[in-house]
Amino acid sequence: MADPSADPTRLTLGTDTALVLIDLQTGILGLPTARPSDGILKHGIALAEAFRARRLPVVLVKVAWSPDSGDLPTADVDRPGPTAAPPPAFSEIPAELAALGDVVVTKRHWGAFTGTELDLQLRRRGIHRIVLAGISTSAGVESTARTAWELSYDLVFAEDATADLDADSHAHTFGKIFPRIGRVATTEQIIAALDS
Repeated sequence: MADPSADPTRLTLGTDTALVLIDLQTGILGLPTARPSDGILKHGIALAEAFRARRLPVVLVKVAWSPDSGDLPTADVDRPGPTAAPPPAFSEIPAELAALGDVVVTKRHWGAFTGTELDLQLRRRGIHRIVLAGISTSAGVESTARTAWELSYDLVFAEDATADLDADSHAHTFGKIFPRIGRVATTEQIIAALDS
């Protein structure tokens, strides 16, 4: 028998909840994700609008580097990332997603807490629970989630507002990792929980 506490319809989202969307920006949305990125953006917009309507914080995280590429990650790895900073348009947040009053955080690593003010922005707003979504599941979203969990935030993952470049990686993270550190739900279930 399934554990009733794992039922996503039993989510409780109060005034200590913030929405954190990872890398829903022009350059990332243009990548070949395993599920269409326009659907991910649509769900992200729906979540953001629902949070704003309830005066709950919306945090838009984007990845960007300085024009001289001096802050690019330099670790010795088998599959390195970019060797030069992409053009500024890469990091633009779509106009239909952004709104006045949103918190915008710029990161330079996979995880949104590393080297940023994200934790400070959340804690000063009294946030203890994060609804998390974005691209890509197994990199930016998972890295952010692991650190958030270690920092004792409660987590809810919007599965249909999250995508990866690889379907197997997405399935692994949502099937094996996220249920151990938070709750998995749909955009519709999360919005309904905001109303309950």
